[in-house]
Amino acid sequence: MIRTYEAIINESGDVELLEPVKFARARRALVTILEDAPAESQRRPYGLAQGQFVVPDDFDAPLPEELLREFEGA
Repeated sequence: MIRTYEAIINESGDVELLEPVKFARARRALVTILEDAPAESQRRPYGLAQGQFVVPDDFDAPLPEELLREFEGA
């Protein structure tokens, strides 16, 4: 599985992930260096989208079988 995390690499080459990451065991990582400089405010405050959408009560409910088949190519 591939996961993408945003990070800042400073002039000394130190990497700071912008969100906490925990794994049960060590993982390898590939680093892509972007030409863009980091924004002045590196961390985004919580609640930026507050009131803009509602998470439905069935958010974690299993998908219908026919939709699962489409995702799985069966």
